[in-house]
Order: sequence, then structure tokens, then C-alpha cells
Amino acid sequence: MESAEIRRRWLRFFEERGHTVVPSASLIADDPTLLLVPAGMVPFKPYFLGEVKPPWPRATSVQKCVRTPDIEEVGKTTRHGTFFQMCGNFSFGDYFKEGAIKNAWELLTSSQEDGGYGLEPEKLWITVYLDDDEAERIWHEVVGVPKERIQRLGKKENYWSMGVPGPCGPCSEINYDRGPEFGVEGGPAVNDERYVEIWNLVFMQYERGAGIGKEDFEILGELPSKNIDTGLGLERLAMILQGVRNMYETDTLRVVIDKATELTGVRYGASDDTDVSLRVVADHMRTSTMLIGDGVTPGNEGRGYVLRRIMRRAIRNMRLLGATGPVVAELLDTVIKTMGQQYPELLEDRRRIETVALAEEAAFLKTLKAGTNILDTAVTDTKAAGGTVLPGDKAFLLHDTWGFPIDLTLEMAAEQGLSVDEDGFRRLMKEQRERAKADAQAKKHGHADLSAYRAVADASGATEFTGYRATEGESTVVGLLAGGVSAPAAHEGDEVEIVLDRTPFYAEGGGQLADTGRIKLDSGAVVEVRDVQKPVPGVVVHKGVVQVGEVVVGSSAYAAIDVTRRRAIARAHSATHLTHQALRDALGPTAAQAGSENSPGRFRFDFGSPAAVPGAVLTDVEQKINEVLSRELDVHAEVMSMEDAKKQGAIAEFGEKYGDRVRVVTIGDFSKELCGGTHVHNTAQLGLVKLLGESSIGSGVRRVEALVGVDAYKFLAREHTVVSQLTELVKGRPDELPEKISGVLAKLKDAEKEIEKYRAEKVLQAAAGLASGAKDVRGVALAAAQVPDGTSADDLRKLVLDVRGRIPGDRAAVVALFSVAGGRPVTVIATNEAARERGIKAGDLVRTAAKTLGGGGGGKPDVAQGGGQNAAAVPEALEAVERLVAEVA
Repeated sequence: MESAEIRRRWLRFFEERGHTVVPSASLIADDPTLLLVPAGMVPFKPYFLGEVKPPWPRATSVQKCVRTPDIEEVGKTTRHGTFFQMCGNFSFGDYFKEGAIKNAWELLTSSQEDGGYGLEPEKLWITVYLDDDEAERIWHEVVGVPKERIQRLGKKENYWSMGVPGPCGPCSEINYDRGPEFGVEGGPAVNDERYVEIWNLVFMQYERGAGIGKEDFEILGELPSKNIDTGLGLERLAMILQGVRNMYETDTLRVVIDKATELTGVRYGASDDTDVSLRVVADHMRTSTMLIGDGVTPGNEGRGYVLRRIMRRAIRNMRLLGATGPVVAELLDTVIKTMGQQYPELLEDRRRIETVALAEEAAFLKTLKAGTNILDTAVTDTKAAGGTVLPGDKAFLLHDTWGFPIDLTLEMAAEQGLSVDEDGFRRLMKEQRERAKADAQAKKHGHADLSAYRAVADASGATEFTGYRATEGESTVVGLLAGGVSAPAAHEGDEVEIVLDRTPFYAEGGGQLADTGRIKLDSGAVVEVRDVQKPVPGVVVHKGVVQVGEVVVGSSAYAAIDVTRRRAIARAHSATHLTHQALRDALGPTAAQAGSENSPGRFRFDFGSPAAVPGAVLTDVEQKINEVLSRELDVHAEVMSMEDAKKQGAIAEFGEKYGDRVRVVTIGDFSKELCGGTHVHNTAQLGLVKLLGESSIGSGVRRVEALVGVDAYKFLAREHTVVSQLTELVKGRPDELPEKISGVLAKLKDAEKEIEKYRAEKVLQAAAGLASGAKDVRGVALAAAQVPDGTSADDLRKLVLDVRGRIPGDRAAVVALFSVAGGRPVTVIATNEAARERGIKAGDLVRTAAKTLGGGGGGKPDVAQGGGQNAAAVPEALEAVERLVAEVA
């Protein structure tokens, strides 16, 4: 089912049930707190907040939305996209839970012939809020969903608010089970990649008070008028209905990918890296088109900068794929044709959209040229000074002033024999982001500077870290902050930042996540510690919530970390060191650390590599790591001078600042690194390390992700189960699986070819009869007919061309054939040269036919194709074609 049809069915369904169809608002948000509309309910926000009385009790819309916080993840995951469409139905004091739930279930599960989406009920899983018994009852008793497919989730997942005092309420989400190939079973509570959320029903029935975040706020009471706000992701539903693996392969994006492959010669599916670039191009060009269509123009601030960044990322990725000249015009044309089916204003405003987009492309291509000149000068200066590394500030200047992507700087510098000070570049970028973030925070909330933390350090000295040798211990509260400012006391429910004179809690740093745990005071007060940071050197801040009692500066305290979490993180951190050394042994010293994150039971490790690591090499690295574990090597740490550490060959850890005295962690005779993190005492404590794979995260940087200990064992157990199931299915041994599965796939492919060949032969057998039965219409041979249902568009096209070839060339001829495939009519029409000389064009005929069928189409004068929605109108379309032929002839 095409995206345009999904949209039509949504609006028709709710309009038939008394909802007013509200057109999508502009992407330019009518809200001073937003640059762009990020959610379907935004245009209805004034009604939900009670600022304006809603003009209708029920409404429905398909709202254009743009989100860019995760722009770097676009193309890498199945979910991240900058533009999306949110289908919504809304009730303002009208129907409530039962009505919303029944509507949703009916639309999703009704057959496509009856106007629904035709999803299998048994593949739908439901989540409700923890204590929302009413919603669960409706789903089970009224709709009939089995209890085992209804799961209860907490506030974070299934409770909605706007983040400020106002309406709020529990949610109920509908999730679709995509099958075992997408992960383990167990419902959305276990695996949200397999059980993908498609529809969220929000029941606005309460009023929330002040608070921070999605969970920490007070419920003040029930609203006098209960409302409904639901949202279904059109792209996610299209992904399911079209049977594709991700949103980029749905109809409105895949055509853009195909155009990009046509322009670059790069095949989609050839490699992960090029696939990411193709997906970025498709997503970003669609978003750019929609933004320009709604009046956004490229600029250096606000929404203009959002557009500029998105467009330039698209153009840059086309260059990465091999494009050398302008590409925007053809990509834009594809987007407008595709999205114009849903938003006709794009077709009407094509010229303006093209003007804006092409001007931005031209400007960026000039920028690339100017940036290249700046880069050439910087390279010359660096070489003249005897250097081999391009300074980070030069790379930053190119990026910040000229919009020169860092990957392009790296690539072009390498071509001239230079590397780039990436650390310096990233430091400047980080400083810029921090300044921007600080400015944004100051504008949004106001904030304290770091003076409060410095004051604690000045008064009490540095915090002593005891966590290397202890997991709990006595201490004293020497500082207490709330909202970034000092406070004499804090009470139950308050979010606080506590500074102790000594602590076993590890503050996040060096790639290691922070400890969590509890601080108990002698007064009986308890603070749950959720995060630990070092805002200024020497000060360890414990961020958490007062669970019980009152916290007062000067109180005696007993701090205890979550030991299970600490041990799991320590295993991951030690495994990271082993992985680093094993990669360096396999790939050489260029496999230097470029980042890491050590979390409970798993870690990721970034390292330098000019190319992907072959699978065989990764297997050898994993084997070497586990061999080290079996050697039961002791792990010990020693503080020494930096000079001595260098003499011993210790490797410096990414992102850390070192003083004259450093801590060196040694793992037997295998690894030696500078590190301030926590580790196991012996490699045997790791149990098992399983590398999940490696991928690219940037030019010359790869990432390995892995599991450690019990998490690794569970993964292998699941893999073993899958292998066992496959061996049973193919009746073979595990080592025979690749060969047997390849054989099955080859047989399937051969069978598909035979079926296709047979079907094509059957279709073409009708060609002679259609040609001989051509009707004379004012001197034009018209072969017009409806062929058997199920004939594909490709086969229909072959048949049309075959029939045209059987009619003598000196006689004007038109071949117009129709078929119904998948419940939708399709037509292909062809003319010969003699007919075209009389002014009869296939494109004109197709447009007339497609209009009758309730759709659209087009093509060249000699052959054109179209389709529609109304299969019953095929006889009428045949008559319309004949009438037009008669008129023109």
C-alpha cells in the first residue's frame, strides 16, 4: 500500500466517524518555543492547554513534522529520519479511552477491501501504563486482545506530558511484531526493534504540577474535561504494509535512493557505508523540499540553518558517492513528483522550490571551491614549516566559516600527505557546542555558573576518591546544591547535588559510566544517587533525589555504590583494554583508541583504521582476548610519573588529561594503559568476551561493540538456539548450514525465474489476438482492452510494446491496455510514429485514463504509464481513451 493511500485511508476513516479533517499545518511552528513542528499534536496545543476553545469536538490530521536532534544517526538506523508524517485523531472532551481504542483497532485490523490497513490482529501487541486498569480492561474485554499480548510499562515509556505544568495522562501503544528475524520474542517490553511501535494513544485525564523530566512531577488531580491525542507514524506503517526492512525503503524514499544510484552509479546494497550515504541523501532531500515548500530559506540561524545543514549534508554525501557536478535538480524533481501526490502544493510551487534549492547548491559548490583554496594554502604553510599535521584550528575554520565537512578535510589533506589534528578540531567543536548549549540553557531556564562548585572546592578541598579499594564508606556532606545554587538543606522529593569529603562513587570519565547507589545520613535521610560528575576539577558531585528525610550540610553520611553495576562496568572496562591491545597487535599502532564507552555488561571501542576490519581478523582478535582471559592474568594499578609511564610503554587513553603523576593499569604481560577507571582483579573474572561486529563511524574511524560476562553468554545461548532450529529445519549439521541455506535460496531464485518466465509467456500469447482485433477509430488502429487481473505493470508494458510491434508501421496505431493488480488498476499506453504525427501522444492518453481511475500518471509521447484507486472504473477509462483518440485524430 502506497504512502499516499495510507494517508487517504486515515483521513477517510476518521472523517466518516465525525472528525473534522484539519489540513497539515506549516512546518514553520506557530510557537515561539519551537523552530519547526516536531509532533502531530503541536497545532492543537492551544486547545489542549485551554488557551483557545476548540472549534470542533473531534478532529483528524496528517501533520508534516521535522526533528533534527539525531541528525547524525540518519541513515544508520531504521528509525532516525528528519522528516516524517504523523497521523493523528483528537477528541476535545468528546470520546475517551474506549472510543480511541476501538477506532484504532478497527482501522488497523479491518481488511484493505473494507478500507482498513489489514494488519493481522495476532501480530499486534499492546502496552499500557502501570496502573491503567481501565485501558487494559478495554483492550482485553472489549477489543479481545489476549492478556499475554498486553504489557504494562512505567512512566518513562507510557506516560505523556508536555514537560511543563498542564495536561498529562497515561499512554497506550500499539506495537507490530515484525518476526524473529528482528530479534528475540517477549513483546515491546523486551525488544522494541522487533515489536515496533506504530500508534500511540494518549489519554489526557490528569493535570501535572512542576517537575523535571518525564518521570519526576506531581499529579495534581483529574482534568474537568478529558481529551484524546493519538499519533500513528505513517512511515512506520508504510514500512510494514510495503514489506520492507526500514523506512528508507518505503515508496516515498526508495525512489529518491534509486535516483541517487542512477546519478552516481553506486548500487544500493553494495556496502554499509554507501547505503548510509544513499539513505542520508534520500531523507535530507525530502526534508529540504518540504521545508522550502513551507517557506524556509537557507541561512545561518534558526530554521534557515537547519535547512542549510540538511541540504549540504545531502550534497556532500552525493559527492562521497562519486557525483562531481550539480545533482539537486534531478533529486528535487523526484521528491516533488513523489510527495506531490500527498501535497499538491509542491507541484504548484515547483519553480520557487527549485530556485531556492539550486541557489543553495550553487553556493555550496562555490564554498567547496573556496574552501579548497583555503585548505591548499593551509597545507602549503604546514609543509613549509616542516609539519605533517594540519592544525585543528585550520580544520575548524574550514568547517565553521566555509561549511567544509571534516571528512572532506581529512580526505583532501591525506591526498597531500598530511594528517589532521582531529583532537584539536573536535576540542574546538566541543567548546562551540558547549557555548551554544550554555547559551540555549540560559535563554530557556537561566542557570548558575560553576562558582557554586568552586566555592565548595575552596572551602572543603578536593573530594577523596576511595572507590579503587572500597565500595562503601563513611563520609561527610560538605556541599549541597539545588538548581545549580548552594542550599543549606533539602527535603524528601528534592533533586539535589551532594558533595562529600570522600566517596566510593566513580564520576563519569575516561569512557566509563558513573556509579549509582545510595547515600544514607545519620539523621535517617536517604538519597538515591543516579549520576556522578566532576563539574570542576577535584569536586565529585552526586546527583540524585532525596528519598526520605532531610539532607543538611555537615551531616555524617554513609555512601554505598551499586556493587553489581560497578562490577559489570569494571569487567567491560578491563575488556576494553584487552580489545585495544588485541586490535593493535592485529592491525598495528594505527588502531589507536578514538573513544569508548564502558557500561554494565557491554562496551564499545572506537579506533583508527583506514578500512573495515576483515571478519577473519575480528575473529582472531576475539579469540586472542578470550585466550588471555583463560590465562588468569592479574590486573593491577600503579601511580607513577608520566616519564616512567612512557618508558614502560603505557598507552594513553582517549580524551583524558594527565598531570605529572599518572595511574597505569597493567594486565599481566599483555596490556599497559594510562587509566583512571575501575577494573577487575584478574582476567578470569571477565568470563567471556563476545565481539558483536565492527562498523564505520567516520572517515578512518571504526567502532567495535561487544558483550562481556553473563551478557555475552546469554547472547551465545540465543545464537546456539537459532543454529539448532536451523539445523533441524534443513536436516543437517551446523557446519553444513551455509551450504544448505545457499542451496535453498538458489532453488527459490531459480523457481522465481521459471514462474516469471511462464507468466510472461502467457501474457505475450495474447499479443496476436489483440493486434488483429484492433478497432478503427477515425483511421487509427486502437487496440484497447483489459487483460487478466494480476498482470504486473512490467508484464503489461511488454505486452503493449509487443502488440504495437505487430501492427503495420504505416498505419497509425494506439495500444491501451489495463490490468488490476493488488486491487488497484494500472494502465500502459503506447503509440507508433504514425499516430504521433497525427498529434496523438501516449502521455496525454494516460493522464486522461488515470484521472478516470482516480489516480495519475505520465510518460513520453511514445509510451506512458499510470494508475489509480478505482478498479471498477476501468471500462469507463477505456471509453475515455477511445473518445480522446477520436477527438485528436
